[in-house]
Order: sequence, then structure tokens, then C-alpha cells
Amino acid sequence: MKIKKELERLLAEKAPGPAPSFSLFHVIRALELIAERSYGRLKLSEELNIGEGATRTLLKRLKEAGLVSTSKTGCQLTQKGEKLWRRHSSIFKRKVSVEKNELTLAEYNVAILINNSGDKVKCGMKQRDAAVITGAKGAVTLVYANGKLTVPCVSDDVAETYPKAYRQLMKLLRPEENDVIIIASAEAKEKAEYGALAAAWTLLNDC
Repeated sequence: MKIKKELERLLAEKAPGPAPSFSLFHVIRALELIAERSYGRLKLSEELNIGEGATRTLLKRLKEAGLVSTSKTGCQLTQKGEKLWRRHSSIFKRKVSVEKNELTLAEYNVAILINNSGDKVKCGMKQRDAAVITGAKGAVTLVYANGKLTVPCVSDDVAETYPKAYRQLMKLLRPEENDVIIIASAEAKEKAEYGALAAAWTLLNDC
């Protein structure tokens, strides 16, 4: 199953019972954390900033989907989970915190690099709106094309227009032709991170 459908299916309502109180981006973040090391439920709840009940439901759905297994040492990705996470990481290649620059909008700023998706970007409004819905203050979308980093509809050459941002992003993310960079800004790191993921998710079709 394609990664987008696989992850979105985890949020589907299951009768009987209420809809899950966690988002798609909590699922993605949970997989990212568990991919790094084994996590217990309480620690995972803390890292995701959601309640223990929601975390229990999230893990239950991950287990039912065959993506996660649990043991006395905590939660680990299964072989299927590792395969899905590798696929995710091949699309969303890097995610980093960035210092304030000419393109940031708040105290906390997270940038994500999306592989070979520049042709899907128009003026970045769709990405900005998706970030704002999750609680971010805003988002800026950049495309690397013809050897230049651009902000569609705003700047044809970020190196000249926003030199500090250009230096930071090129050093941290190392984009290649047709890659996209999205910077989401918020007053809390978690909201900036989820804003970046939400904005990036708009570039997926049925990957």
C-alpha cells in the first residue's frame, strides 16, 4: 500500500468508539521517534505532547497495522514499519531546526526537504495554509531549480534576496534539482514541526 494511504488509514474511525484524538502528524512523529530508539508509552506520550489514552490508541493502531511491536524494553518498528519509514525518509529527506533569518516568522522554525517535488508547487499558498491549520504562524516554500534556490512568485534568486536564509538552508539541507524546502514558523517548536510536516504532506499524491 502507498505510504500516504497507509498512514491516513490509521486515522479512520473504527466502530464502536470515538475518532482518534491524535493527528496524522503525531503518527509520523511517533514513527520517527521509534525509528531512532525504543520508546515506552509514557515517554512517547511526553514527546508527542498528547495524553496517555491517545498514545495508547495510537500505538494500538500502529501494532494492528503491523508497523510496531512492543516488549518490556518499549516499542520498536517491525520490518514492515522500517520499510515504510525508509520510504517516508526517501521523500522527506531531511528535517532541521533553523535560526531566525529573513524568511522566518516566529521564535521556532523548522525546515523540511522534500525530494523532487518542485513541479508540484505553485506560489506556496497551499503549503502555508496547511501549516497554519496545525497551529503554525506560517510557512514559506522554496524550490531549487536550475542551480538556484527560489521562492515561487516572490524571489527568483534567494541567494541575492535573502542571503542569510540561503546560506543556512544550503548548508543544512543541501537541496538538489527540483527539491522543495518548506520552513514553518511558530511560537512553539512542536507547532513549527507539525506545521512543516503538514505543509510537506500537501505535496504527496499517492506516493
